[in-house]
Amino acid sequence: MAEMKEIECLPPLPARKKNAHKGDFWRVLIIAGSQGMMGAACLTTQAALRSGAALVTLGVPESQIQIAAVKLTCAMTTALPETSKKTLSPKAHQTICSLAENSSIIAMGPGISQDPETCELMLSLIPILPSTLVLDADALNCLSQKAHLLKERKAPTILTPHPGEFCRLTGEKMSRVKSHSKELAVEFAKEYKCVVVLKFSSTIVTDGQQIYSNGTGNSGMATGGSGDVLTGVIAGLLAQKMSAFQSAQLGVGLHGYAGDLAAQAKGEISMIASDILDFLPSAFQNYQTMGAKALY
Repeated sequence: MAEMKEIECLPPLPARKKNAHKGDFWRVLIIAGSQGMMGAACLTTQAALRSGAALVTLGVPESQIQIAAVKLTCAMTTALPETSKKTLSPKAHQTICSLAENSSIIAMGPGISQDPETCELMLSLIPILPSTLVLDADALNCLSQKAHLLKERKAPTILTPHPGEFCRLTGEKMSRVKSHSKELAVEFAKEYKCVVVLKFSSTIVTDGQQIYSNGTGNSGMATGGSGDVLTGVIAGLLAQKMSAFQSAQLGVGLHGYAGDLAAQAKGEISMIASDILDFLPSAFQNYQTMGAKALY
């Protein structure tokens, strides 16, 4: 850790041209959802839109497409082949690869379940997708014991595990992950050439060469769906052509700041993930006008 570059300042938001159009920003593809878990898919999609992505497509199991279409009036939706349990099927492989050809950013994992067939699909896609990839939730659980597949990737990869998911990825015990979080995150990022967002009360972001410890956020964010919102925020920042490390770093900071604004309005006890989503516009606007001093 002595040679690690500690980053203390958050990067600025990319400037937007006054005459910008939706084609100036990269397209985002989100692969998410299953029966009973469509909230995760919708939260991620809405967060990407609220974080600067201009064109977002959500791919879901075909039986869940109506839910997505009703909930998401500002995103495109596409139905994908599903298993008998209404989760994503390996038969969706080629369709997802075709969609990926027109998408610079792909986020996968929220609400997809750990169905063996769905995991088979994830493991077939992770090594070959040519776009910047954000992996969260069950995509990380599917990747457990097969992290070596990350080494086959050519494009940038961001992983957003909570401690339990990180334990499954690394085989480490929870006690060690808690006591040596920075060292383990850095080691994993170096070995697998990815950006790790290890979600704690003070979330760690590292690419193995530099590290950032986040100072925003509160206990009210310990609620289902909060991580899905973070995945969407990072994807939205990537769509504005920020680097993988800076997108993860700023995404964590602004996600936490939106949570702080939500806590002021709702109280930490009553907060839900959609409150964080609702306060993203204020978080972005305040940060754009005031910089990092708005966050603390």
